Amino acid sequence: MDTFDSILKTGADNAEAIAAPGRPALSYAGLRQLVADTVASLNAMGIGRNDRVGIVLSNGPEMATAFMAVAAGTTSAPLNPAYRGEEFEFYLSDLHAKALIVEQGSTSPAIEVAKKLGVAIVELRVAEGAPAGQFTLHGSTVGAPTHGGMAQPDDVALVLHTSGTTSRPKIVPLSQRNVCASARHIRETLHFSPQDRGLNIMPLFHIHGLIAAMLAPISAGASVFCTPGFDALKFFGWMDEAKPTFYSAVPTMHQAILTRASRNADVIARNPLRFIRSSSSSIPPQVIAELEATFKAPLVEAYGMTEAAHQMASNPLPPKARKPGSVGLPGGPDVEIMDEAGNILPFGEVGEIVIRGPNVTAGYENNDKANAEAFTHGWFRTGDQGVKDQDGYISLTGRLKEIINRGGEKISPREVDEVFMDHPAVQQVVTFAIPHPKLGEEVGAVVVLREGQAATDKELQQFLATRLADFKVPKKILFMDEIPKGATGKLQRIGLAQKLGLV
Repeated sequence: MDTFDSILKTGADNAEAIAAPGRPALSYAGLRQLVADTVASLNAMGIGRNDRVGIVLSNGPEMATAFMAVAAGTTSAPLNPAYRGEEFEFYLSDLHAKALIVEQGSTSPAIEVAKKLGVAIVELRVAEGAPAGQFTLHGSTVGAPTHGGMAQPDDVALVLHTSGTTSRPKIVPLSQRNVCASARHIRETLHFSPQDRGLNIMPLFHIHGLIAAMLAPISAGASVFCTPGFDALKFFGWMDEAKPTFYSAVPTMHQAILTRASRNADVIARNPLRFIRSSSSSIPPQVIAELEATFKAPLVEAYGMTEAAHQMASNPLPPKARKPGSVGLPGGPDVEIMDEAGNILPFGEVGEIVIRGPNVTAGYENNDKANAEAFTHGWFRTGDQGVKDQDGYISLTGRLKEIINRGGEKISPREVDEVFMDHPAVQQVVTFAIPHPKLGEEVGAVVVLREGQAATDKELQQFLATRLADFKVPKKILFMDEIPKGATGKLQRIGLAQKLGLV
């Protein structure tokens, strides 16, 4: 299973592949036909293997099937539909996109940008009453494709940009082989079978949603219920309609779900989950315990990144041990801890997490400097600091770029977050660095209080001071109704002080 074409052959013809709220389901036979028709349509327009196709669609079943169908024969480049014109101009020109897929009637600023750049516009149309994910493509011919037909294992399946919090976003090309290996790794970790049904609430322009929530279950012949995107108010209604066996989300989504769970105990009881998955940023152990108690299902925390086509490590399912606060065991690739000199460190020693394996990108596109910094002796340096215990479980101690340096004292924001979360009034928190004229950096935090609870910054500082050294206690605590998040729902520590006007 080294290509999208081979992965999509798994499900039984009459089995349900893609579902969506209030729509008839698309079978595997229908999905395979859709993929063949889409590749033929693109080839007829002059778009073939390794040609880049930008996709700007709202979250839902057509975004899911368009991603898979486009990637099966060309290079899929999903983009966040919320981008503004300037952002689309940067991404479409940086990618050298040959075409842009938008839905019929779209008013996205990407359309004007594509016209300006000479990128072919392809319209995606959905017929009245069509099954979830069924569509046709309509566009003009842009020439003959140099390579038509289905993609080969070393062709580029997917291109995504890194988030670029401290530098210009880098292009990550992922081959068919990379992406399919990651889907296989996740499938094996979570024991997916045709009996599984995923409830997708993740954005489908991000590696977590595309691979863990979509491609991994599809590779096992399971079905995926595609929502229009995360909405805590609708989650339990979707759960009742979808009857899922699992869902995967980022911690901020899990926390929002928990705030409404007590009012939906009957829905949870009617729809028992086999497991819940969390990834993309660290989930506090207190939230894991609350989710497991609420849903009566194990929570599996995994560790992923774009450059690894998502999964690098994962806690296993029962009966194996799940270790809250750890991201688990290597989940496909080799995972080690390395020192600055490039030596692999023994258990218990803190260093940089490095990976190598079939799911790992061969390197950033047109960026020799970034590749020289990212690869050492064949290992990819993740930029994350961590440690491996004697059982092989990996724990993150922080993002190297996020470690707060207060006058030479190094502080892991994660450590501070976890102590905050033990306070009964705290529902969510993010600790971050605030530039300081003398110390270089000072510790700050944004806190969201639980409904009906109260606390002052002084109270929280006193609480933290009983558990942390004084230099780790945030000097500035801001109370907000919601924590500022990136487009994919991840907390972003880097640049948060600037965003909040604290500089």
